[in-house]
Formats: sequence, C-alpha cells, structure tokens
Amino acid sequence: MTSSEMRPRWSLGVRAREALLDVAALVAPVDCAGCGAHDRALCPPCAAQLAPAPRTALLEVAPGWSIPLAAGTLYDGVARAAILALKEEGRTELARPLRLPLLAALDLAYAHPAARAALLVPVPGSRAALGRRGFQPVELLARRAGLAVTRALELAAEHAGPGAGSSQKQRSLAARTAERREPLVTREVRGRAVVLLDDVVTSGATLRAAARALRAAGAEIVGAAAVAATPRRIGESAIRWHSIAAVSEPIAVPSHTDPERP
Repeated sequence: MTSSEMRPRWSLGVRAREALLDVAALVAPVDCAGCGAHDRALCPPCAAQLAPAPRTALLEVAPGWSIPLAAGTLYDGVARAAILALKEEGRTELARPLRLPLLAALDLAYAHPAARAALLVPVPGSRAALGRRGFQPVELLARRAGLAVTRALELAAEHAGPGAGSSQKQRSLAARTAERREPLVTREVRGRAVVLLDDVVTSGATLRAAARALRAAGAEIVGAAAVAATPRRIGESAIRWHSIAAVSEPIAVPSHTDPERP
C-alpha cells in the first residue's frame, strides 16, 4: 500500500472545520472543562482524572446473541464534563486527553483473538448533530488517538414518536429502540470482522442497532468499545459492568485508513 493510499480520506470541509475549532480554542480564552480554572483546556489535576478505569460487559444484542463490550472509564466527573464540552461546545482540543480511556477500551476490545484483524467502525451521530457541530465526535476521537476507522454506517432519519426529544436517561429501553431506526450499511462488509466504536454507552441501544445492521449485511461483530459508560446500576437498560485492570500490553488496533475496498 502506498503512502497516498494510507493517507486518511476525510472530507476537506470537515477537516477544515475541525482545524478552525482547534485554532479558536488556542487563541481564545478557555477554562478547564473539569473545574473551570482559567487558561487551561484541562488542568493537570483534572487531566489526571481521565486515567483509564476500564470495565467490560456482555451486551445482549438479541436472545442468544451477545457481544463483548468495553469502556475506558465512567461517564462521570471530568470525563463527562470533557465529553459534553467536546460535543456540545465544539471544544475539539479535548479529544486528545480523552484518547487515554478510548485506547484502554480498544485494547480490551482487540484483545479477543477474533478481533485482531477487525475493522473499527464508528457509530455515527445524527445528521442534525453533524450539521450543528461540523464533525462526528466518535471519528474525531479516533483520529486524535492515531486510529483509523471504516465508515460503514449512516444513521437513518429518526422516528419522531411519543417522547422523542425527552432525556435519553428518562426513556425506557423499549422506547429508545422504537424511536431509532436501523442504521444504513454503506460499505461492503460481508465476511469482515467488526469492532464497533461509540463515545458513551448508556443502555447500549445504539450499539445493538448498529450490530444488527452490520450482521444483516454479512459482517461478524466481534466486539464493541466506548470511551465511557454511564454508571447505571438498576433498571431494564442497566448493563452489568465489571471493573478490571488495564491490558498490560497494548493491542495493535488499526492505525491507518482502511482501503476503499475492505
């Protein structure tokens, strides 16, 4: 493969918007996303709180079908504040410190033998969110961690059923599933192993929908990873997480853009 083939094929418009956001963060006064301290995107004490705290679970996609799921930390405290600032305020400079829990989750996901040659497929955000932000948070996080992703999914229009627009946490798992259509598979993935990537996992409904769509297209879903997991303990949408030590040796995850024909 030539160097030009390995060069990321991102939209110049998206990359330009991201670059402008980064420049703005550097030249404009910023406060720490964690504690509000002046002139630091993330002060050292808050940055230290992004040290990985990995955990794993089995995500039941359908009766008799579960996939291993890993998250790099809890969606709480500084991690929650940094992810929200990245997604809602366009503070793309926070993607670099968030790479630590991201890589911890992917080390676990790619530790499974079946995942060693798997494509890393991000779960896309809505078209409305992309238009508002100018970037896809999951793809941005992966790029800032030096990882390649394969764009194989496109989110279908959401169904505006009863309760649409209410807080994700306040809706039942059945309601979330009913309001979300299956994503569209936009790449040939038949016969390929896939690891799914998301920024935050709460109930796992988004990952389940992505896994079903890719499996229907012939892919083998060998795992899923997220930067952070919402610390839910009870209820139908709770995921049984197990805290573990980080992987001692980093696993080789994709480090360049996948070729046009996977």
